[in-house]
Amino acid sequence: MSDILIVDDELDIRELISDILEDEGYATRLAGNSDDAMTAVNTEPPALMILDIWLKDSRMDGIDILKAVKTDYPDVPVVIISGHGNIEIAVAAIKQGAYDFIEKPFNIDQLLVVIRRAMETSRLRHENQLLRHQDDSQAEMIGGSTAFRNMVSQLDKVTKSNGRVMLTGPAGCGKEVAARYIHSNSNRSNAPFVTVNCAGVAPERMEEVLFGRETPERGIEPGLLEQAHSGIIYFDEVADMPVGTQSKILRVLVDQQFLRVGGNDNVTVDLRVISSTNKDLEQAIEAETFRQELFHRLNVVPIQVPPLEKRSEDIPVLADHFISEFNSAQGLPKRELSEDASALLQTMIWPGNVRQLKNIVERVLILGDGSGPIEAHELPGLEETKNDEGRVILSGALAALPLREARESFEREYLLTQINRFGGNISRTANFVGMERSALHRKLKSLGVVTSSKEGARIARLDGHEFDVG
Repeated sequence: MSDILIVDDELDIRELISDILEDEGYATRLAGNSDDAMTAVNTEPPALMILDIWLKDSRMDGIDILKAVKTDYPDVPVVIISGHGNIEIAVAAIKQGAYDFIEKPFNIDQLLVVIRRAMETSRLRHENQLLRHQDDSQAEMIGGSTAFRNMVSQLDKVTKSNGRVMLTGPAGCGKEVAARYIHSNSNRSNAPFVTVNCAGVAPERMEEVLFGRETPERGIEPGLLEQAHSGIIYFDEVADMPVGTQSKILRVLVDQQFLRVGGNDNVTVDLRVISSTNKDLEQAIEAETFRQELFHRLNVVPIQVPPLEKRSEDIPVLADHFISEFNSAQGLPKRELSEDASALLQTMIWPGNVRQLKNIVERVLILGDGSGPIEAHELPGLEETKNDEGRVILSGALAALPLREARESFEREYLLTQINRFGGNISRTANFVGMERSALHRKLKSLGVVTSSKEGARIARLDGHEFDVG
């Protein structure tokens, strides 16, 4: 995809344009009829096509070739030339996706200006595709906890199929990373991965964004579905998609084709669909804000992405990964986590999940002094638990209890937190808290804490309630 294909039924015109372009340093190929043109395109798509409208003794005219090229190779810019130019032909060509229209006899300087612009467009599109692939390569799955391994195992099972996947989990837990993991390990990894931010697009613009539009003034403007052709379209937070758009997306899933806004010709696409949500879609169906038929089409393979609290073992590894990432991308200091900082991070509450952890790491690296280990006192939020003298501030509920009950309450919550931190591993918990394993078992029994395995993870149960600690 580095040369220019010149298609014209007049040999003199073909050779003239070729000589001009080769003098400018461009490589060229020539075709005198529609069959030769389509063979050349299908053998190796060019970086640019210069196409005559009228092709004598050909099965297809220039407009037919233009339609075929824009359907199969939408990123190839096409410059139309014609000796019978009129405004109707120019409008028709632009509407079908032509980059520009030049009338014969053409001005050489004008031709070169148009070609340089079109080649720059082609280059930028190619770079954009490379960046998409680069994003996939950076979508690393980091972790080793039971919950994380179970999720990755499920992701691996769906990578090679074309089945639709629904990723569920709270905001910030890494649903898009999981989607990119599927893409980068699928047979569509060399094709685009296009994200639709369903919550970030105004409802009145959603259809133009998805389906594209056709206007006499601007011609064809491909939408995200068309840009994702042969690859994966990812509907991020699909519950926020406007209800009116949902029915049209349903038709795309069934037929794999659609009309652009303002267009009359069907656009056929080959897409794999991955979607995600942090909401209960069954509740949304009951509230009539989400179509049940669309839910069943999208929810072929449901996969839950665990929140950070269910994979606390992964927090030190994730933090180290983010530190290295910020060092490479922004030049921030490459610091290590101290044991105290690591322990504190594992016991914190994470409503923002992995995204919150990444933000905290960046904040500490920006505001921290020096390049030594990150200490616990540098982490945000610690000032809320200690006063200026270093004393721990008790919660109101704990302070209102008698000493014995307060001690038991503290010990119970402390040990549950540590069990959670170590993924349900009693031996590691005992080692950290400084107790013999048998003594820890006795303490847990006296506090009413019972541990068991459930779905491969350790569960702590207290007074009939279950706390997932795996």
